[in-house]
Amino acid sequence: MEQFTERCTCCIVGGGPAGVMAGTLLSRAGVKTVVLEKHGDFLRDFRGDTVHPSTLEVLSELGWLDDFLRVPHQELRQIRAHVGDQEITIADFARVPTKSKFIAFMPQWDFLNFVVARARKYPTFDVRMNAAATDLVEHAGRVTGVVVKTAEGTRTIGCDLVIAADGRHSVIRERARLPVKDIGAPIDVLWLRLERRKSDPEQSLGWVKNGKFLALIDRGEFWQIAFVIHKDGFAQVKAAGVARFRESLADTVPFLADRVSAIRSFDDVKLLVVKIDRLERWWRPGLLCIGDAAHAMSPVGGIGINLAIQDAVATANLLVGPLRDGKARDEDLARLQRRREFPTRATQAVQVAIQERVIQRALSDDRVMSAGPLFKLLDRIPSLRRIPAYMVGIGVRPEHVQTPDVSR
Repeated sequence: MEQFTERCTCCIVGGGPAGVMAGTLLSRAGVKTVVLEKHGDFLRDFRGDTVHPSTLEVLSELGWLDDFLRVPHQELRQIRAHVGDQEITIADFARVPTKSKFIAFMPQWDFLNFVVARARKYPTFDVRMNAAATDLVEHAGRVTGVVVKTAEGTRTIGCDLVIAADGRHSVIRERARLPVKDIGAPIDVLWLRLERRKSDPEQSLGWVKNGKFLALIDRGEFWQIAFVIHKDGFAQVKAAGVARFRESLADTVPFLADRVSAIRSFDDVKLLVVKIDRLERWWRPGLLCIGDAAHAMSPVGGIGINLAIQDAVATANLLVGPLRDGKARDEDLARLQRRREFPTRATQAVQVAIQERVIQRALSDDRVMSAGPLFKLLDRIPSLRRIPAYMVGIGVRPEHVQTPDVSR
């Protein structure tokens, strides 16, 4: 039997949104939880920075929303798009049944620091920075702990349940040898920033023109730009040269023309390789995968962070009882997958449809200069905008906090 350096009830690998939220909710309910984060802080760029109404509702249920909204952020209340020279409104969050009727844009490190600061008040919560889980410990076919590399050396943490929340490149799901269904994606995304000026027009999220497709996100002092390209097309973009890339940006969003010279080289551009997949089975005895470790999402709609948080809420709701009783049974883990797999499949199906029928069409045909009939209908009939707003802002089968706060 493995001799562990230490023990806890639940060890969560990954300090992203899914891991931090699951750890917070479990600790809040009295479950001794350790969250492992391989980096020294949360200060990393080009991560999911959208906090959707479903997540804001979770923060409201925890009593944290007012404090959260005091953290600097930007708010998106409608999703609009420029197609050619026409601007259309696609979604209106005023119509979603939540307290906060907008998407909040906030650096993910601010979101994580906010949640962790509140989680630290629970004596059963422990987050370890610079702690990289490298392997699983198993006994008699069951996962019983993790091997952790720290600055002080290698440690082993024994626990009743390991939760893998370490992202789409999850070390834990690889070590667990869980089968993955690769759905594929026809696009990749180039991320960059350009200065935002007070004279700039109001935000329109999507811009489609002359075979180009990009998203423009208001981040206060700068625009965060997601420039969509064909899968594996970055080499071709670089071969055409940075001057041509600047021209493409200026042609698609004309008011940026006077500042694209700030892109000095492709060192100012980050490649996001878009990946859509999901595990066929999210668990093994003693192990559960959630968030991107269970299902990598497309950046379409910025839904990934919020789906991961919904996984975390469901995990706490379903597993607090078994963990407090001393063991998460296989049927408890299977139940969690059954609850969260349908929202994952449905969301991925919508993302794939948008990628193939909207984005890929826009990239493949430089004659697309007007919105299709569906988007024109949404623009003409405001009441219909609640449908895409609900899908983006809340999603399929939203979760609500049902776990207690034992510190009260």
